[in-house]
Amino acid sequence: MTNPVLVEVSRGAVVESRHRGAVSVVDGDGVTLLDIGETAVPVFPRSAIKAAQALPLLESGAADAFGFEAAEISLACASHSAEDEHIRLVRDMLSRAGLNEACLECGGHWSSQNWVMRHQAGSFSETPPAICNNCSGKHAGFICTAAHLGIDPAGYVKPDHAIQNTIRDTLEDVTGTRHLDALCGTDGCSIPTYAIPLAAMARGFAKMVTGSGLGPQRAAAASQILNACMTEPFYMAGTGRFCTKVMELGAGRLFAKTGAEGVFCAAIPELGLGIALKCDDGTTRASEAMMAATFARLLPEDDPLQSGLDAMTNVELTNRNAIHVGNIRAQLPT
Repeated sequence: MTNPVLVEVSRGAVVESRHRGAVSVVDGDGVTLLDIGETAVPVFPRSAIKAAQALPLLESGAADAFGFEAAEISLACASHSAEDEHIRLVRDMLSRAGLNEACLECGGHWSSQNWVMRHQAGSFSETPPAICNNCSGKHAGFICTAAHLGIDPAGYVKPDHAIQNTIRDTLEDVTGTRHLDALCGTDGCSIPTYAIPLAAMARGFAKMVTGSGLGPQRAAAASQILNACMTEPFYMAGTGRFCTKVMELGAGRLFAKTGAEGVFCAAIPELGLGIALKCDDGTTRASEAMMAATFARLLPEDDPLQSGLDAMTNVELTNRNAIHVGNIRAQLPT
């Protein structure tokens, strides 16, 4: 089966690029409501699964012990832009556990946002340190969990570390899918990442948003995590980023988290729906349009969010002279 074209990019009146993809939507009872493309094929969720990876931070009692509120919890789920406030809060999270950024094992890189990168260039002559990694908030969450449990955080990125074992067990419970060594890769920030079907990811986020199929403690932690991200979306992404914008638009009604290579996990709390999608070629702009189109498909036609979602589903492209030259348009098959 070949995944359908879900996004077209035009230049003038001509379609210049086409992007294929797959989308899965599941409700709290495990019923599939939308199934487009190859949703049973294992794919790496990458950073899109971070909200589930943060569950041990809350379930262990570490978040309460260190006084973490919505901003810190959102940052523990983040692929942040390394803006100054992101860096400040990661340092603060680590300091509350009596630790510092030397504990981070995620490696450093320049920000994905050009304006932040230019700011970084004034401070770093070489690659920025690990605290500037877009995953440093997630890693701070891992380290703080280990510290609270009395576990040595050294080597916490390795598949056989106690923290990664806990995360793997948690992900298996939430998604209802075995995370197999044969389908394990190494993520950009050095932790293990396991390929699982999109349908399993969607089912997992439906469970997180409804609590169905989860124990009481896990259901409460999942609700707190998703609410934190929707309340403080800046800390989960950054200024002008898609996840920030769509959750600001939703104002507590939409949750979305991107991952590398065109993956998204998302939820609509009021409808009890979990969503997962992937753009086959890994293009960010196409996966974002797919995500907006999926939200739009699932909400009522007269919903006040529709106009904002339409602007993200049908994006005008301009050149360097601000001339309108084409469009990105996502359209899901009926």
